[in-house]
Amino acid sequence: MSKKKKRFSLLLTTLLTLSMALSACGGNNANNASTNTGEATPGNNTAASTSETKPSGEPVKLTWYTIGAPQKDLDKVMEEVNKYTLEKINATIDVKMIDFGDYTQKMQVMVASGEPMDILFTCSWAFDYVQNARKGAFLQLDDLLKNQGKGIVDTIDPAFLEGSKVDGHNYAIPANKELPAQEVFRFNKELLDKYKLDITNVKTMADLEPLLKTIKDNEPEVTPYAMVKDFMPVMPFDYIIEKMPMAVYMDTKDYKVVNILETPEIKEALKTVRKFYQAGYISPEVATTTSVDDLYKAGKWFTDRAATQPLADNLWTASYGYPVVSTPASQPYIYNWSVMGSMQAISANSEHPEKAMEFLNLLNTDPVLRNMMDSGIEGVHYEKISDNMIKNLPDAKNYDMPTFSLGNIMINYLNEGDPENKWEEFKKFNDAGINAPLLGFNFDTSKITNEIAAVQNVKEEFWAPLMTGSVDPDEYLAKANEKFKAAGLDKIIAEAQTQLDAWKAANNK
Repeated sequence: MSKKKKRFSLLLTTLLTLSMALSACGGNNANNASTNTGEATPGNNTAASTSETKPSGEPVKLTWYTIGAPQKDLDKVMEEVNKYTLEKINATIDVKMIDFGDYTQKMQVMVASGEPMDILFTCSWAFDYVQNARKGAFLQLDDLLKNQGKGIVDTIDPAFLEGSKVDGHNYAIPANKELPAQEVFRFNKELLDKYKLDITNVKTMADLEPLLKTIKDNEPEVTPYAMVKDFMPVMPFDYIIEKMPMAVYMDTKDYKVVNILETPEIKEALKTVRKFYQAGYISPEVATTTSVDDLYKAGKWFTDRAATQPLADNLWTASYGYPVVSTPASQPYIYNWSVMGSMQAISANSEHPEKAMEFLNLLNTDPVLRNMMDSGIEGVHYEKISDNMIKNLPDAKNYDMPTFSLGNIMINYLNEGDPENKWEEFKKFNDAGINAPLLGFNFDTSKITNEIAAVQNVKEEFWAPLMTGSVDPDEYLAKANEKFKAAGLDKIIAEAQTQLDAWKAANNK
C-alpha cells in the first residue's frame, strides 16, 4: 500500500471501527503549527522549544508503545532518531508497535500487569482514553504541560487540549490534525460524467434517489450505493455513546437525552434506506458486509458516504486511480471523539515523566524529528523535491507509518502533488468547526456496566439489519426498541441524564 493511501486508510473505513471515523481519527492530516519561539515549518531544522546547548547527564531511555503494523525499517530509522533526540534532550526512544487489531487488548494486559513504559498511544477508538484516564493508567499532565510541554500548548489548536480534558484535566496530548468531523457523499466521477449527473442539489440521502436509479438502470455491474454493515444514516444527534441509541439533538437547549429509536428522524431515515435496499441500490448482503474495497479497486461503485478532511477528493483520487468527488452530507461538527481521535499519554508508572513530556514537546514542535518519525530517512525512504515537499523512494514500503498516530501533522513535509497551502486549508477547516453540544462531556458508565453490556448484545442483533434497510423498519424498529428497553436502555438514559444535568449546571450550558 502506498504511503499516501495508508495515511488515508482510516478515513476510508467510514469513521473507522467506531464510525468516528475516519476520522478520527481519521484521517491523518492536520494544520499549521507555531511554537513559543516562532513559526515551525517543514524544512526548518531547529527544534522550536529546545535549547541549542547539548543536554548533560546520564541519557534517559524512554519506552513508547504506539499503534500500527510493525515496520521492517523501524530499528534503522530509530537509530537516526535517537542520534537526534540524544543531542536535543539527552534521551533515546525505544518504539514498540502493536498492530491495530491487537492494540487495545494487548495494552490492557500490559498496563494491568505494570509493564514498564513511558509513553503510549490512546484514543477514542483504541485503548479508550477516557476509561483508562479514570482508571489511573495515565499521568495527569497539567503541570508538565505548563513546564516541559509549553511548546505543545503554544503550537496545537487550543480546542484539542480543551476538548480532551477528563474531569477537568489533561491526561494525553492530542495530535494536531483535522478537528471537526464532517460526512460527505462521495461519487465515482467517471459515472457522474458519463450520465451527466448533477450533485449540486444533493443534500440528504433521499436526494440521491434519481441518481441511483440512473445507475441501476444502466450499469448492471455497478453497485449504486456502496455500503457496509456499520452504516448509520446522518441524523441530527450527538450521541452519548457512539452508535448507541441515546443522544441529544444537535440544536438542544435543554440537553434532554432521547432514545433515538423513538424519534421521527430515525423513522424517516430508515424508511429511505429500506426503499434503497428494496430497489436494489444496495447490496443484498450489506448486513454482513464488512468491506467494499473490492468495489473501490474495480471502480464498480457509484456513491457512498465517508468522513472527509481538506483536499480529501485529491487523496481519494490518488488512492483509487480514478477521479472521486464529494459533496457535504453534514456540517463540520467538533465531537469528543474527533478531538480524541489520536493521542499520546504518559504512563502513570513512568520513571521519567518530565523527560517523556520533553520528548512529546519535541515531537510536536520540531519538524526534523516529526518528519523523521513519519517518513523515515532522507535518501533511503524519501527524497526532497523542495524544502518542504518529498517524494517517496521504493524503500518507503519498509517504513509506512500511520501518520495520524505520531502527533502534530501540520509540521509534516508535503507529499508530491500536495498544494502549497495544504496546512492553511486544514486551519480553515478547523476554524469552521461547530462545537457539538456534548463536547467536553464524558459519560461515566461505572454504575451501569451490566446494562451497557446487555444493550450492546441487543445492538449486535438488530443494528446492522435495521440501519442498512435489510429489514422492514415498520416491523423491526418496535421489536428492537422493546429489546433495548428490556436490556436496560432506560436505566442508561436516566444515568446519562443525571450526569449531563450536573455537567450542564457546572458549565453554565
